[in-house]
Amino acid sequence: MNIQRNIGCADFRHSLKRTGRRGFLKAGGLGVAGLGLGDLLRARAHADTLTAAREKSVIILWMRGGPSQHETWDPKPDAPVDYRGYFGTTSTSVPDVQICDLLPRSAKIMDKWSIIRSLHHKDAGHSTGDQLCFTGYPNEGGPDVNTKPSCGSIVANQLSHRNPELPAYVMIPRRVPGVDAAYLGPGCAPFETQADPANEGAFTIPNLSLPDAVSVDRVGDRRQLLLGLNQMRRSADVARELRAVDEFQAQAWDILTGEAARKAFDLDAEPQYIRDRYGFMPAYKAPTPDRCGVPAWSQRFLLARRLVEAGVPLVTVDCRWWDTHVKGYETMRDGFLPRWDMAYSALIEDLDQRGLLDSTMVLAWGEFGRTPKVNATGGRDHYPNVFSAAMSGGGIVGGRVIGASDSKGAFPLQNPKRPQDVLATVYAHLGVNTDQQYTDHAGRPFPVLPFGDRISELF
Repeated sequence: MNIQRNIGCADFRHSLKRTGRRGFLKAGGLGVAGLGLGDLLRARAHADTLTAAREKSVIILWMRGGPSQHETWDPKPDAPVDYRGYFGTTSTSVPDVQICDLLPRSAKIMDKWSIIRSLHHKDAGHSTGDQLCFTGYPNEGGPDVNTKPSCGSIVANQLSHRNPELPAYVMIPRRVPGVDAAYLGPGCAPFETQADPANEGAFTIPNLSLPDAVSVDRVGDRRQLLLGLNQMRRSADVARELRAVDEFQAQAWDILTGEAARKAFDLDAEPQYIRDRYGFMPAYKAPTPDRCGVPAWSQRFLLARRLVEAGVPLVTVDCRWWDTHVKGYETMRDGFLPRWDMAYSALIEDLDQRGLLDSTMVLAWGEFGRTPKVNATGGRDHYPNVFSAAMSGGGIVGGRVIGASDSKGAFPLQNPKRPQDVLATVYAHLGVNTDQQYTDHAGRPFPVLPFGDRISELF
């Protein structure tokens, strides 16, 4: 029976995407004799390419502001009324695991993701908490300036060779505190999309768009162009800085003129039904005097999927602003939770259906949690003493709950974890050498992490 005739070339290629080379070889005993030799060779080459391209990746969904553990993944329905989650609970696809009932889509696929309920640290500041969660080190300088390299910059330093046609570290859409390279230099800083997939209209990356009057054909040899530009600057007595900038510019230009990046960032190439599945909800402005506006960041999730599918090792998505001090219930109910539930479940299911979930770890967390007791304005305040995170993919077994908070969601009760353990888990998945040391601007050596262990209970 002719497989090509029955399922079609497109379906056959999709099947290869999901099974890879191993699945293709298994198909040899299932009736591929009807395919011609050229078809077989092309299909095998395609499978080899897919297998080689499946380097491990990480997507960080950065819930800046600090999501409330009570109104998300640790609702505490039996706590006193001033402490328990404001919303109800819903059973998930995993027995005995309950989460907030405004996350029904996430609950249905709980078998694909897991929760850590016992995270904790001591920093209640937004930007300094950002630093701690992205670097593993407490902040020693200004809150908005990295004193240690972020996890993404470490990845860029160690793994950029895997796919030089793409940036190793992407920030959607712009940097937030904690994500910079510190003493690793500009070549390890995040590539910012600047353009926001959450906005209406065509999505175009400024850094990947040549000016109207310039084309790759007109500039000719890009290395010759760079040489000419660099010679103009050689008179400046900043040789050390120039070397770093030159290297960064050369890499950036290679990316700029390459097809791989253009295709990866082409969000408009996605079929409409997939874009609809992630959600197109308009931005939400919370009825509070603080910073609780919610952009429609669902399309940012979709862009992150495209980037890891193309081979970017680490993508961070800005999912701000979960700082629910005032009227937190209304903000979570009308703004954050419906958007989160739709986009998060879409991302996990999309990665799984494309055969990417095994190679892609997804980490969803913020810099801390919220106070266990509701304040006088109906919100919750900064609280690093216990908080939750969601993790999936990369070999993580879904449906697990790691650690526990106490009866009021105030402190870790069982199996406490720290942000450094989460980072160690991310690094282990990507193959980052955490024993490597880097020298700061003062000549002091620092390891990738000061401490931390891979969270083995997830696997």
